[in-house]
Amino acid sequence: MRRRRLTHAALAALLVLGGLSAAGAVPAAAAGATTGSADTAASTAPPASAGLVTAMQRDLGLTREQAEARIAAERTAAALAPKVRRTAGEAYAGSWFDSAKGRLAVALTPDAPADTRRAIRAAGAEIRTAAHTARQLDAVKARLDRLSAPPGVSGWHVDPVAGTVVVDIVREDRSDNDVRHFVSRAREAGPVTVRTVPAAPRTFAAGTVGGDPYYTGNVRCSIGFSVYGGFVTAGHCGRPGAGVSGWDGSYIGTFQGSSFPDNDYAWVSVGSGWWTVPVVLGWGTVPDQLVRGSAVAPVGSSVCRSGSTSHWHCGTVLATNETVNYSQGAVHQLTKTSVCAEPGDSGGSFITGDQAQGVTSGGWGNCTSGGETWFQPVNEILGRYGLTLHTYTG
Repeated sequence: MRRRRLTHAALAALLVLGGLSAAGAVPAAAAGATTGSADTAASTAPPASAGLVTAMQRDLGLTREQAEARIAAERTAAALAPKVRRTAGEAYAGSWFDSAKGRLAVALTPDAPADTRRAIRAAGAEIRTAAHTARQLDAVKARLDRLSAPPGVSGWHVDPVAGTVVVDIVREDRSDNDVRHFVSRAREAGPVTVRTVPAAPRTFAAGTVGGDPYYTGNVRCSIGFSVYGGFVTAGHCGRPGAGVSGWDGSYIGTFQGSSFPDNDYAWVSVGSGWWTVPVVLGWGTVPDQLVRGSAVAPVGSSVCRSGSTSHWHCGTVLATNETVNYSQGAVHQLTKTSVCAEPGDSGGSFITGDQAQGVTSGGWGNCTSGGETWFQPVNEILGRYGLTLHTYTG
């Protein structure tokens, strides 16, 4: 561990100087802290790193100027989203980041007062009209959550852009009698749209292989985000009391809390000479990324993921509060993204700009042919266990 400690000491020094190297595997201590519900003011955030911009150019097909403009616009939209929701009140029907216009879009019901519409436009958001409120659609989804879904049903979520609850079914199972029965009952619950997906979701844990991960028995997963006293990760990677070892086989700590299915989150205490820093690893693809907060990125925003198998990849937020039907059971309140992932990436970091978003849960596909991946929002994990996110405030 002596070489490991020196590596982290060097990284900590670089953080103080404002630079980053492609450093080791375990993040640790920093000056600032963010609680489960806190976020960072968009107006004071520093420019995006060159590495993040490069990754967005590669994965989203953007120019450097487009990537930088999008990051700035998404930062503004994330700060605006909770404010316009409060302003909209009962007329609120959802919001998302409109990448074509570079601003937040807010759906309102037709009966929204004129002064409410004026206030939202004045704040800088676009207004769309929707037939159903967010509360009504959330109620429909909640009724679906009480149903038992067969394996051919991939998941379901509220889609604010379409103004409906979307039920995803696996293409090859769309004629299955149990799937048809579920869809029939789902339609009875309210406005539902059925879509097909290429494959069923799965978690991204893996057997023991080389790299720079953490291990629980013969399972390999990825570190999510540093918190005071340890790190957060996916719940399916280990149960409370399970010991965790690092890339070199040395003892890191113990799972202190874990939930899966229903949720997919956990936290691991860190000790035995292992440190933590507010960093998401770039794996040499991009420079390591500093974590400065956990402001929630709206649907439509860009998001990037770091994991010990496929390393660094980017995409967009496709849906929030989705129920995903894994073979082990349904997991609720996940966020769906267009980012790819592979076995061993479970628990790894999802980040937008410098804002922590969540830990990798599962998905379908891979990083050769593409796919979709879900994450468990980090603020929910922090709130559940009373943890404090490590953030960098320099």
